[in-house]
Amino acid sequence: MKEPLVPVVPMSHTAHIRSHRKPRRSATSSIALRAGVAGGVLSMAAAGASASANAAEPVTQTIELPTLTADLSAQVAQSAAATQQAAANYELRAERDAAAAKAAAEAKKDLAEAKKKAEAKKKAAEAARKAAAERATRSSERATLSASTSASASTSVSAPSSGSVATVVAFLKAQVGDAYVMGATGPNAWDCSSLVQAAYKQVGVDLPRVSQDQSMAGTDVPLSSVQVGDILYWGGKGSAYHVGVYIGNGQYLDAANPSKGVVIQDLSGYPASGAVRVL
Repeated sequence: MKEPLVPVVPMSHTAHIRSHRKPRRSATSSIALRAGVAGGVLSMAAAGASASANAAEPVTQTIELPTLTADLSAQVAQSAAATQQAAANYELRAERDAAAAKAAAEAKKDLAEAKKKAEAKKKAAEAARKAAAERATRSSERATLSASTSASASTSVSAPSSGSVATVVAFLKAQVGDAYVMGATGPNAWDCSSLVQAAYKQVGVDLPRVSQDQSMAGTDVPLSSVQVGDILYWGGKGSAYHVGVYIGNGQYLDAANPSKGVVIQDLSGYPASGAVRVL
């Protein structure tokens, strides 16, 4: 039996290989593709325009920046100038205030000094007036004493001893308050021996000038028997360094020292070394 015949169809030698050609797109796909491409192109155009705009923007800022910087610099300069002026005004005001305070302080000081000088001048004038009044009083007392002594001398060649002592004591008391000056001999300043010499000269008794020699004059008297008018001395006889006159009641009168002047003192406070009697 014969096998049935199978019809043989001729085939291309590449028919068994898958085609590498892309399938054709449909019309719809082509339209969509064209639309997408167009949209992309438009998007790119828009992006380019935007980029151009963005790229142009710095140019605009670069152009305006100097203007803004100049304005800001002007404002900063103006503010700095205002601050500097305010500081200068404050400093000037402070200097004026300091000058005014200094002037006020100096004026106050000058006023105080003027018041002090005026007060000192017033005190000096008062002291001078008082001293002049005391000198006038002493001069009057001395004139009266001299007149009395002259009258006594004219009526009697040798005045009674009691009268002579009173005259010596009166003269000495008239000098109280005078100054002590070493080597001075009156009438307003004395040292110890010149005062004693001047007092006894009022009654005609001439004594040596210095205390050493005065301690050798007259008759020695024990201190327990001293009387008014006796000369007291301090130190050794013949070498005494100070003299005064006993005026009674335990007191003596002397030109003491520069700080005291002519004063009356208690003998108990400064006991004498010895005494002599010349009247």
